[in-house]
Amino acid sequence: MGSKTVIVGGSVGGIRAAQALRSQGFAGEIAVIDAEPHVPYDKPPLSKGFLNGAIGFDRIQLISEKELNDSEVSLLLGQRAVGIDVSGKMVLLEGGQRISYDDLVIATGVRARPSPWNAADGVHLLRTLDDAQSLKRDLLESSSVVVVGGGFIGAEVAATASKLGLLVSIVDPLAVPIGRILGDEVGERFIGLHHANGVSTHFGTGVESISGSRGNLVVRLTNGVHLSGDIVVVGIGAIPNVEWLASSGLVLDNGVVCDEFSRAVGQANIYGLGDVARWHHPGLRRLVRVEHWTNAVEQAACVARNIVNPSNPVSYSPVPYVWSDQYDWKIQIAGETSDASRCTLVEDHANLNRFAAVYADGAGFYSGIVTVNWPRAMIQCRKLLETEKDPAAPLELLRQMVPAI
Repeated sequence: MGSKTVIVGGSVGGIRAAQALRSQGFAGEIAVIDAEPHVPYDKPPLSKGFLNGAIGFDRIQLISEKELNDSEVSLLLGQRAVGIDVSGKMVLLEGGQRISYDDLVIATGVRARPSPWNAADGVHLLRTLDDAQSLKRDLLESSSVVVVGGGFIGAEVAATASKLGLLVSIVDPLAVPIGRILGDEVGERFIGLHHANGVSTHFGTGVESISGSRGNLVVRLTNGVHLSGDIVVVGIGAIPNVEWLASSGLVLDNGVVCDEFSRAVGQANIYGLGDVARWHHPGLRRLVRVEHWTNAVEQAACVARNIVNPSNPVSYSPVPYVWSDQYDWKIQIAGETSDASRCTLVEDHANLNRFAAVYADGAGFYSGIVTVNWPRAMIQCRKLLETEKDPAAPLELLRQMVPAI
């Protein structure tokens, strides 16, 4: 009897894991279980192209029915996993069904942190397709929106709403919200980007209350200012979906804790990947959890490889990479930037919307790179993160590239 791999979670990590298993020669049974009723879809466009109507659902589907059939992957939609019987090798579903496995992949991702402020209606979160469809309908019927949260999701929604012609205000308790990731100097440029696109910013102040209902909402800030909006979007972080594992005996701490091979700690046949996995990164020598698309895809390939070759597993030690599209800026980030001790900007004075920032860690080593509208620079500087420790190397490369643009 052949081996069976069950994947819980049908977002990009889960689907790519199934595809990678087949491409790496796994001949056993594969089943993907997902709580949502929709055909698996990609999430990054939900705050951008899908939200503004530029692309439809057909463009964000992760796998077609033909691909499922050709790869012999079973898809169980609308089925919520509520537990694992580790010793019995069973996934327990909400309706009482038990799905057996030989290898289990946990790819349940994260959910949007709920709004702590009560209002009758008109307050949106954005994580799922249903969230995006609801928000899209309200955006098209509104003239103003208040976005609470200045991170990537909040900034992308603000940019999308602005392009749709709405009056947009964005609020964040940090004076330079993106500064916690990129540093204040670079973060200030993002504030300028919002202002250049007509978005009103209220940074360095929090939200005390949200009252009213759709079409007439009032957001009261901690500095006494009152903002009005037809709708409000709250983007204040995410929570790993691990509650269903509470009685499993797995180690849970801000995600499913895994070793360097992406195996759940103490388990030889249970793996975690994507947003929900907190694994030991051999290069950084600490536990990390990364909520980004590229990480989910790369970790899926590693997990599949280790399932196929359990006696010779490979460690997962990626160079982190993420991108964000905001207004007319294509932002790309690689490596570690949030704990950097030094940041050096390189600008293209012929194009003020193109620049890069090189980051060095506490020891002075090259640790990260950010580029805006400069993809060629990102490609080359990202490669250097694997080979160079001296930040002078990427700085020199960037300075040589500027005159040639």
